[in-house]
Amino acid sequence: MHTAPRAALAALALVVSSAGLAGPAQAGVARPETGQAARAVAATDAAGPAISVDATTGRHAIDPHIYGMNFADEALAQELRLPLSRWGGNATTRYNYKLDAYNAGSDWYFENLHYDNDPAALPAGSQADRFVEQNRRTGTDSVLTVPLVGRTTAARNDACGFSIAKYGPQQGSDAQWRPDCGNGKKPDGTDITGNDPADTSIAIGADFTKGWVQYLDGAYGKAGNGGVRFYNLDNEPDLWHATHRDVHPTGASYDEMRDSTYAAGAAIKDADAGAQTLGPVGWGFNSLIYSGLDQDVCSKQGGSCWSDPPDRAAHGGVQFAPWYLQQMKAYDQAHGRRILDYFDEHVYPQQAGVALAGAGDAATQALRLRSTRQLWDPSYVDESWINQPIQFIPRMRSLVDQNYPGTKLAVTEYNWGALDHINGALAEADVLGIFGREGLDLATLWSPPKATDPGAYAFRMFLDYDGNGGAFGDTAVKAASADQDTLSVYAAERSSDHATTVMVINKTTGDLTAPVSVTGRTALPATAQVYRYGQTDLTKVEHAADQPLSGGAFTGNFPAYSITEYVIPAGSTSTTPPSAPGTPAASAIGADRATLTWAASTAGSAPVASYQVFSGDPAGSAPVATVNAPATTATITALSPATAYTFRVVAKDTAGRSSPASAPVTLTTTSAPPADCTIGYSVSTDWGSGFTGNVRITNQGAPVNGWQLGFSFTGNQKITQGWNGTWSQNAAAVTVKDTGWNAALPTGASTTIGFNAAYSGGNPAPKGFTLNGKPCAVVAGTAAARVMTAVGHAPGGQTVR
Repeated sequence: MHTAPRAALAALALVVSSAGLAGPAQAGVARPETGQAARAVAATDAAGPAISVDATTGRHAIDPHIYGMNFADEALAQELRLPLSRWGGNATTRYNYKLDAYNAGSDWYFENLHYDNDPAALPAGSQADRFVEQNRRTGTDSVLTVPLVGRTTAARNDACGFSIAKYGPQQGSDAQWRPDCGNGKKPDGTDITGNDPADTSIAIGADFTKGWVQYLDGAYGKAGNGGVRFYNLDNEPDLWHATHRDVHPTGASYDEMRDSTYAAGAAIKDADAGAQTLGPVGWGFNSLIYSGLDQDVCSKQGGSCWSDPPDRAAHGGVQFAPWYLQQMKAYDQAHGRRILDYFDEHVYPQQAGVALAGAGDAATQALRLRSTRQLWDPSYVDESWINQPIQFIPRMRSLVDQNYPGTKLAVTEYNWGALDHINGALAEADVLGIFGREGLDLATLWSPPKATDPGAYAFRMFLDYDGNGGAFGDTAVKAASADQDTLSVYAAERSSDHATTVMVINKTTGDLTAPVSVTGRTALPATAQVYRYGQTDLTKVEHAADQPLSGGAFTGNFPAYSITEYVIPAGSTSTTPPSAPGTPAASAIGADRATLTWAASTAGSAPVASYQVFSGDPAGSAPVATVNAPATTATITALSPATAYTFRVVAKDTAGRSSPASAPVTLTTTSAPPADCTIGYSVSTDWGSGFTGNVRITNQGAPVNGWQLGFSFTGNQKITQGWNGTWSQNAAAVTVKDTGWNAALPTGASTTIGFNAAYSGGNPAPKGFTLNGKPCAVVAGTAAARVMTAVGHAPGGQTVR
């Protein structure tokens, strides 16, 4: 981080963004504003929600790589000291580094294209080389995309995947530039099939990727010595059947993704052991649930295919993302090395008019600011065809913790739209704040803003708010708002001068005043510096009059559609939190419990009072157990059988300060003891507001003549109709009695019952199945998890670039 030096003081920065309708955007630089010129607060300003910042707790590192872009402009990257830039998108899937050529896929008539660099010098001087060299000039790390699709562009020529002369009339063509190049669709709109992939491309294997990495190592050094640090394992492979269907007409299957990742990941590590890999680079929410093959098949079949897709069924009914991570872990265990470093998925909000779009009307602008909650909020039901809570980042973390602990999280494409408008700048600032607070490790904005766009100022507020490298902090701390939909709040401490920084985004359409309280790790000074960007002047970040702090409690004034940043110097007398507890050790692991033991923390400025045990990230979850010091052992109960859990321990002192979290421990509970009955639970159809469920009961105990099944829903689900049993429901509890003809269940016999139900929010699986009062084991379906299991739907429309 680059910060201005401050004599014996640390700085606390508070950023507040406020929403309202905006005018045109221009560009400029910061300037100070005197107290006389400071904005006067109108008596009619509305009262905003209370904001609190506590720099002593909720602490975790913020990786600067979350502030990345795809194909960043060099001047803007230089100004921002941009940490990361990505070479990605559909055109990189078949990029041939030897020829400096690529195929545009469905983005532009499946045409072969090439860059105007010296062919005789290639691969030296290619466009990819120029990209890396630009990043080296600006001190920016590079992400390059390598192919997994199995083919690369064959020549620097004008070939295309669907020649009209060869394959007949088509619905559309590149009439202006290459009239023979069609869009691959017959005049009736159906796909042309049976075309020859060799028209444009040649087959390649992992040696092609290894050769490229070896070339880059020779030209620029290895990853740990100034070379390319990150490699994306292709781009949105679950859409190849659409974006590159001239060479990959069917969707990528579970097995293909495993095998191609094994080959390419190993090739990269063979060439440069320090390089970091990112996969599977899916296009969005459905990528967590379905393989490309299932998306391909179900988009054609529709209906129940989405709830029981064939590729998933052939892989034990496990959704794609957890299965993929399990395969990467299996490779690691078998070969003793990691070939996947980052779990990478793209995020494009599916709400109408938000992603890759202009600002829109007032309703769309409000939706854009509201929709950022899909990244984290369990109470936010996505306002699109998804129609359920997404919690994208916590969901990704849960998938990693349960299936391949230690894998980092990346989002190498996202876009909330309107970067040329103040509304998009506020959304982008909100997203960057969420990325830091939620512990994302790497992110790159797709289609970055121009330097003069308001969206660029969202990055400036994090990376260069004062024009002199003043930056948001690199250690997140706790921040809270009484209404996150009105004022979104983020906070972090700056390690260079012990600065704590906080981002607050006002999502209303008017000026607000709100009470702000700040608890620092040091005594607070009398005043804070103030920086502001907003619709009143979109050409600069202004340096406003200092804000009196009144001992850490003051009233903040936030103009409509503005971002306000407070820089609050702390006193020189420091206080110290406890040290991190030792890494927990697990023992007495059972089907529903485990005991954790850890080495005690070293007290800081006050004695250690207690220890809290967390499942997942301590910054974003409640403790699952608390013990008073000096005890350093806790037994965690109510766990699910045969389930992976990750635990961390945090110490708290008598002054309420929290230690850094311990290193994590991951354990897997044992299988449940044999049950007298087993349950197979499945959802055959889910239409977003209701579903059809099936329950297969198998008696594993003594013969039964007359049975009663019990279970409990874990979401807001209500049965509307049932069959093959007499159904009743009381709140979440469901009871089903036999109908006489199916009362007899000899040992090993089964019967299947079913129901229709309505729901709102998510549709998690029920739990607590019993048969005649005895617990049953669930052998199919999905157990309740810390983050709700994703439920797939047919998309209303996919964003394809």
